[in-house]
Amino acid sequence: MQYKIEGTPLPVVICDVKDGECMITEKGSMSWMSPNMKMETTSNGGVGKALGRMFSGESLFQNRYTAEGGDGMIAFASSFPGTILPIEITPEKPVIVQKSAFLASEESVTLSVFFQKKIGAGFFGGEGFIMQKLSGNGTAFVEIDGHAIEYDLAPGQKIVIDTGYLAMMDSTCTMDVVSVKGVKNMLFGGEGIFNTVVTGPGKVVLQTMPISTVAGAIVPFVPSK
Repeated sequence: MQYKIEGTPLPVVICDVKDGECMITEKGSMSWMSPNMKMETTSNGGVGKALGRMFSGESLFQNRYTAEGGDGMIAFASSFPGTILPIEITPEKPVIVQKSAFLASEESVTLSVFFQKKIGAGFFGGEGFIMQKLSGNGTAFVEIDGHAIEYDLAPGQKIVIDTGYLAMMDSTCTMDVVSVKGVKNMLFGGEGIFNTVVTGPGKVVLQTMPISTVAGAIVPFVPSK
């Protein structure tokens, strides 16, 4: 499979696949394709994995597109202004991505739900509580809200992130949720009550325009009935 990513701020990834090769995507992600791409809707792993994807913000079923009778082409467009990030997944290096970040991948990549192990992250992590795990072997494409900023954390190195700005991290990283220090800071600081702390080693990808932040900024300007 060969691919190219074009367009800003609404990018699209255009994939050229060989005869017999398959691409997996969530419903509604396909934008255009050659006529010889055969579509099949599948649970892709059975009921258990389908329910896990549902909990992580995806649909119960996935669509498999296979090139038949020759090489094919298929394109997947971003649903929000931002970045499409290609990720090379290997058995030794799965990655954790934000809820609903998965756009498409080669068939050999597995999408599953990822729960934070710590109670604090579970109750107060907001969007970071339930994430997605990409494992297997192959190329996957994820959607980043806004621009992607990458940091490589050394063992034990930490970064404090406002809820919603964490887009992706290596599975070697750990995540916890801590409260903002000081009652006045909590009540009047405008930054919320909790922050996410990611600890290395591993790569962390942050996003500059979380869709939740955009939605909150628009609400005051939406007329009420």
